Amino acid sequence: MITRVVHRYRHSIRQFLRFGTVGGLGVLVNMGVIWTQRHTLPLIWPGSAYGGGAWWAIPGTDFNIRWYHVMSMVAFVVANLVNFQLNRWWTFGSHRHSRWWREYWPFLTVGLAAQGIGMILLTLLMWEASPIALPSDVFDNSSGLRTKLYWAQLIMIIFTIPVSFLLNKFWTFRSIRRPEAPIGVA
Repeated sequence: MITRVVHRYRHSIRQFLRFGTVGGLGVLVNMGVIWTQRHTLPLIWPGSAYGGGAWWAIPGTDFNIRWYHVMSMVAFVVANLVNFQLNRWWTFGSHRHSRWWREYWPFLTVGLAAQGIGMILLTLLMWEASPIALPSDVFDNSSGLRTKLYWAQLIMIIFTIPVSFLLNKFWTFRSIRRPEAPIGVA
């Protein structure tokens, strides 16, 4: 029974494992960008040190876009480009079937949808009054392993992986399942 299931879905399982490998690299890229911002932005904007300071007050509300939102979006854009190119060539092999821009826009849309969901989670993990906030007595920013922003970002990424894989497999890189002839160099 298990052997039949594995045999039947071996191609999807291989794609999922490759997607996971690319995603793992994407996590490293994402976290590296977060780390870099966390250590360089305070040189220019002192309130950005741990991501909690207000970056922009939302007009007409008591809410703010925080530095951790900005840092997360910048990290997302960089990791999204890296992940797209690697998934296009290695995971789904679609570079011979569709043009770069034609696949990037759906990939970016999927990524932005996942990032939007992730931003809600990130906010809830970082906001002290949230029922799922990371505890400040544990995540007190006293060291890299105790930096709340790093853990919140990592949890956010892990939470959005399954949605991202399924949407990218069945929407973004769908051209590889079509019986169309391969295109020339994209």
